[in-house]
Amino acid sequence: MKRKLLLYFLTVLTVGLVFSPSAFAAKETVPKIEATIHLDQEGYPIHPFVHGMFTELLGNMFENGIWAEMLSDRKFFYPVNNSETLEPRNSKRHQLRWRPIGPESSVTMDKENPYVGKQSPVVSLGSGRNGIRQAGLWLEKGRGYTGRVVLRSESGAKVSVSLVWGNGANDRQTIVFDGLTKNYKKYYFNFTAGADVKDAALEIVGEGSGSFEIGAVSLMPADNMEGFRADLVAILREIGSPIYRWPGGNFLSGYEWRDGIGDPDQRPPRYDYAWNTVESNDMGTDEYLTWCKLLGSVPYLVVSTGFGDAYSAGQWVEYVNGSENTPMGKLRAKNGHPAPYGVIYWGVGNEGYGEWQLGHMSPEHYVLKHNYFGEEMLKKDPSIKLIASGASVPEQSSQYRNYRKPYQTELPVPFLGDFDWTGQLLKGSLEYIDYVSEHIYPNAGAYFDDATDTWIPYQFDFLESIRLAANRVKNSAESMDKYEEMIPGVKEKHTPYWIDEWAGGRGRGFQSTIGVAITLHEMYRYSYYVMMAGITSVGSLYTYDDNKATISSTGLLFKLFIEHLGDLPLGLTGNSPQKAMKGTPFVDIPLEPSGSATYPLDIMATKNSKNGKVMVSVVNPTEEPQTFALKFDGGKPDSKVTVYALAPAESTDSNTLDNPDVIRLQTRTEKLNANVTVPAHSVILYEYSIK
Repeated sequence: MKRKLLLYFLTVLTVGLVFSPSAFAAKETVPKIEATIHLDQEGYPIHPFVHGMFTELLGNMFENGIWAEMLSDRKFFYPVNNSETLEPRNSKRHQLRWRPIGPESSVTMDKENPYVGKQSPVVSLGSGRNGIRQAGLWLEKGRGYTGRVVLRSESGAKVSVSLVWGNGANDRQTIVFDGLTKNYKKYYFNFTAGADVKDAALEIVGEGSGSFEIGAVSLMPADNMEGFRADLVAILREIGSPIYRWPGGNFLSGYEWRDGIGDPDQRPPRYDYAWNTVESNDMGTDEYLTWCKLLGSVPYLVVSTGFGDAYSAGQWVEYVNGSENTPMGKLRAKNGHPAPYGVIYWGVGNEGYGEWQLGHMSPEHYVLKHNYFGEEMLKKDPSIKLIASGASVPEQSSQYRNYRKPYQTELPVPFLGDFDWTGQLLKGSLEYIDYVSEHIYPNAGAYFDDATDTWIPYQFDFLESIRLAANRVKNSAESMDKYEEMIPGVKEKHTPYWIDEWAGGRGRGFQSTIGVAITLHEMYRYSYYVMMAGITSVGSLYTYDDNKATISSTGLLFKLFIEHLGDLPLGLTGNSPQKAMKGTPFVDIPLEPSGSATYPLDIMATKNSKNGKVMVSVVNPTEEPQTFALKFDGGKPDSKVTVYALAPAESTDSNTLDNPDVIRLQTRTEKLNANVTVPAHSVILYEYSIK
């Protein structure tokens, strides 16, 4: 490839100091690996957004995750009964159930006049205690919990709400609400847990005659921050990712944004046919934008081009960015947010190329649809930037695996052919494209053999597997280079990738973090073509349960790069090229292997444009310390070097809730050494001042 890449520094340089005593004790040898940093070869600036995050309303990313709500199905999508099955099924890993207290027949579902959604539970009263309960809640002794319940009763029933943490008479706290009326009303409560338990329950029980009806219930830790878990907010603030994509994912194609605004208790729970689960809609537009404000991050919203329509997308833009004088801006103000949010970055759809997407259509029809969306969205706010739902030739080619729907096309997919999704969009929709998305999920269990035109099952070893995503990054950049040559206006406009979903880790524990680091290195090298990236997913940054959370080694890696990486890539050459891998260019491998010419190390050099310091990031994926000779061309480093190291004792180590400090970022200052030794399975960042 040419120009601005500076070859995007097919090679990278590296420096290393050892953090393990055994490495220091190793006998001095002449290193076989050589690396030279070319200080006068500055590449295209690395955009901070490359350290972005992917989020979606999937599984427990928000519900029973970042969002602090403790109750499942708090708006009663499912009936309250003793059944062991859910219909329709729910794929969430964390799904608690509402159960009757008293006879099962005492709880029926009102489908004629529900408070929200399609049904609300009605509890018939008489002899005994009748009501509902949800068990499986985790509590911490002395911790406060806050909540609310929406109730009504034609007969003026008295209702007790209890937090229960044991079987004894005193192992609970109860609040009683008298004089219920025929109209729904919200009642608020606060509890303090009396024990550490993992099977506490919330009970709602009535007394008197007649019946009472429950519209919605909520329970959160009292220290929640605008509805979000305080411990996870603290971790994400510490990491400092500059941008978060939402809602994203396959879920998006069936998402109706209007379901996620207004009173949270009256937002209908909806079935998600993409992931076969239920979405509560508690986490909606205003919550997401509040979350970004809490984290100090830039929001990146994505509209649905699956079952969605252009008019609705334009209305969403107006809701978020319109003045109070616009219809949707007036609605936003009514919902408690009078000032426009001013969101700049808007994705148009998610993976429209995939037959697995709700609303999937042909490329030629999707081009028309994208244009309809772009026109309508820009009409509401001409200042926004649009990210098209793309798939370059290697992304499209990699989809045609044995388990995908068969297509009548050769591999690799021909550039600008009927199946080149990004090519068709750039050719037919450039007016409405500022950036183009790319998703990178490499095939880890096979490679494409051009000679036999088949996918060959293959078990990549660890050093190969961690390069799969990096190879795809490079191949995507090579593809954009071709688009610039083949499609008029693309080169002049410059439409870099937003790799807003990607997975680069392989193996267990820190092994996965090593793969992430190598993939990020490749994005830095191709900074002209990669503006933004969003790792799948934000959940990789931490480990958590219902009560506690701690930062993961991948979270520490992002923190390290965000805080200390330079913004200008520097040229780097070496004497040990990366090994070629099995596969076919523009299907699953690039024209030349990714990475720096410092095998088995991967080295990336950058410069801080503000203070002139040079950062050398070295990834050692092997189980042995590695030594390399480091040279600087065009300047001389100072005699001291600051070292930031992620170097666990074992490659499979990981931080856990019981042992949160297994992997920590180590910082030290060392004397300059021309020969640098890096520990086994490590990521080391060296900071040099240049004279």
